Order: sequence, then structure tokens, then C-alpha cells
Amino acid sequence: MVLAAGLGLRMRPLTDHLPKPLIKVAGKPLIDWTLDRFAAADVRRAVVNVHYRADEMEAHLAKRLAPEILISDERGALLETGGGLKKARPLLGAAPFYCANTDAILVDDGEEAAARLADAWRDEAMDALLLLVPIERTAGYDGAGDFDLDGDRPVWRRGASAPFVFTGLQIIRPSLLDGAPDGAFSTRLLWEKAMAAGRLRAVVHDGPWMHVGDPAGLALAEAFFDKMGDVEKRKARLSV
Repeated sequence: MVLAAGLGLRMRPLTDHLPKPLIKVAGKPLIDWTLDRFAAADVRRAVVNVHYRADEMEAHLAKRLAPEILISDERGALLETGGGLKKARPLLGAAPFYCANTDAILVDDGEEAAARLADAWRDEAMDALLLLVPIERTAGYDGAGDFDLDGDRPVWRRGASAPFVFTGLQIIRPSLLDGAPDGAFSTRLLWEKAMAAGRLRAVVHDGPWMHVGDPAGLALAEAFFDKMGDVEKRKARLSV
């Protein structure tokens, strides 16, 4: 699942005439950074939700050869991350699935990020598995962090500083959506449910993470790739 329905208000004025997932970093639209990673991880089918400037999103996605794209149409109402998952559930099947935001770019330094999640997944013990990154490896992020870690168990630090940030990439079991409310809600509701059951886990990403949520974050991401050599840049672009 690729979450791509947001309005991109913090990215204005760039999003006045373009959906945020189509803004380019190093010559590639944000959504393609995510979809290329999934294609490289042998994901055969991806569900993408659309809302803002949905026609442009669909036209762009129709050009992709892999993975196969299914559209979850949210033109009628913006449902946030959790509500978007609930609406898309009939398209997602019964098995645990990757879920990713489109406003961040991961650069691998060691094991590829999707593979790290897949290798760490334990079906008997987990309902959600989050990919975190140390706050010192972030760019374009102005928050105080999201989680501490107790072994592989994330501890949510609401309203306090925390050493790890959620990257936007995770694995979720569809049954977490059982009993979820109608309308808009955050995936944090699903994390709370998994945490209460002792079935929320996390692994840590080794490389840089760039949050591309506003023009300043976009500039930092562009500067990161501008500093790379041509070989390094090709490897980074191919790895995602």
C-alpha cells in the first residue's frame, strides 16, 4: 500500500498545481522512489490511494510497468492514513502487506529496507512492524522523535523527545483493521491496538532518511544527491 492521497499543504506553492507525490527529487517523482523500491523487492502489486489531483496521479501511475498498480479512489473524502487503509482493504488481501508514505526517501547503507522488514517479520508474534531511523540520520525533519526502543519493542514517547523516528515504511497485518472506525483516522490507532496486544515491533534503518514534506526538506534532499558521485547516485536510485 502506498499512501498518496494527501493535500501536500506544507509543500505549497509547489503543490498548488501538482500533487506532492509527483514532485521530483534528483529527477524522479517521490512516488516512484517508493514504487521502485517495492519493484526491486519483487512486490508484484501495489495499491495506491488518490484524492488531491487524482486524475494526474492516475495518469502518471498508468505509465508504470511494475509493480501492477491498483487505485483506491478517495476522491469523495480524504480519509487520513488509517482510513485510507480501511477503504483499500478489499484490494489488499488477507496477508501482511508493506505500507509506505511518499514524502520520504530512504537510502540504504547495508541491508535494503524492505528486505530488512521482511527478514524481521515473525508472523506468530507481530501485527505491525515499523522501520525506524535514529533522529541524527534524518534530514528535513523538525520533530522531536517518535519512539524509544525496548529491545525490538517500540515505546511511544508522546509529547517528549525520542531517539527514533518512524520512516513511513512498515508491514501491517490486515486484521488490525477489524473494528476500525469509519471515516478518517490515523494508523496510530492501529499501532496502539497492536501495542496493547504486545504485537508491535520495530527494526532500525542503517542509512540516511530524508523527509520531503516542505520546500526546505526538498532542498535538503536535492543537496544530498547533488553531493553524491555519479556511481553512488546510480546505486541509490536503483536501490529504491
